[in-house]
Amino acid sequence: MGMRSGPQLLVFPAYLNNAFLNLLQLAPAAGGFQIRGAHTYDDLMRGLADLGRGDIVHLHWTTPIAQQAQSYADALSRVRRLDRALRGVRSRGGKLVWTVHNRLPHELTFRELEIRLLRVIADSADAVHIMAPHTPEAIGDVVSLDPRRIRQIPHPSYEGVYDTSVTRSDARASFGLTDGDTAALFLGQIRPYKGVAALAAAAAEADARRKNDLVLMLAGAVKEMSRADFAASLPSGMRTVTQLAFVADADIARWFRAADVACFPYRAILNSGSVHLAATFRVPVILPADPGLRAQFGDQRWVAFFDPEDPTDSLAELLATDPFASVTDADFDDFLAPISPWDVSRAYADLLAELSAA
Repeated sequence: MGMRSGPQLLVFPAYLNNAFLNLLQLAPAAGGFQIRGAHTYDDLMRGLADLGRGDIVHLHWTTPIAQQAQSYADALSRVRRLDRALRGVRSRGGKLVWTVHNRLPHELTFRELEIRLLRVIADSADAVHIMAPHTPEAIGDVVSLDPRRIRQIPHPSYEGVYDTSVTRSDARASFGLTDGDTAALFLGQIRPYKGVAALAAAAAEADARRKNDLVLMLAGAVKEMSRADFAASLPSGMRTVTQLAFVADADIARWFRAADVACFPYRAILNSGSVHLAATFRVPVILPADPGLRAQFGDQRWVAFFDPEDPTDSLAELLATDPFASVTDADFDDFLAPISPWDVSRAYADLLAELSAA
């Protein structure tokens, strides 16, 4: 006799090879949820029509819904149809979980419709999953979250996800770094708003104040400007190691293993998985002194903060000195211990089981 298949978990957008989604879904899959991924808006609408009692839809990044529409009218119609579909799911006994990943997506064609969409989702959500405690405040200008529906489950570490067999010395040798070099890494998409230009200027200034032992490592695809323009903007006379293209998962370990510090020259971040990635490789990080980030990471010895109002000088000051001289592996272990992928995934599975049974 066949076993009754478990409840459905419809995940959108189900980016393939997304380490965060793969980690989160470990325990629910083991616990019997039938996980289905929707990639496009049309997939999502088809999937929602199939959901009933005990089933759950989990919305993550919202950009593909309204922002990838062909026109304003199409985007508006998508938001309205999704609103009706979500109400339909809930009327049939299904549930909605929404994870708040960022403030507002960076590339916005239809800004006011995105805000309307977020409000539709927040109104229908049975649980709003946040990872950073300051999330409700950070998105408060756009959407207000019902505190009774908020569930905080931390961002997982990436322990065990990436190949960690590459040694520090091999990684550094592959980039031509010597033992005497100090390598400052930026890994991520290189966009005008990400402050990489300020970081590069700061590194050049810090290098001049040191004994020219600083190397700036930049890895990631260049967006919204040409590679040539970006490369030309880098300070001359400063040693740089660049890969101005997407870094494959298999190569991520090599970049982090080689680095002495990872820099995030943003104005603010809500949930940067990259911070958890750096911590997993035990690389100290420099973050913007955003009040929420200070509250979240202020007591971590492996984190230092720069002033986003004066990024070049404050980053230069940190890179010219060594704020992490006394940091040990134990400092990272204390942060990583409670957020192993399996523990975080189990907390998520518990939330789903509670909603599915309600």
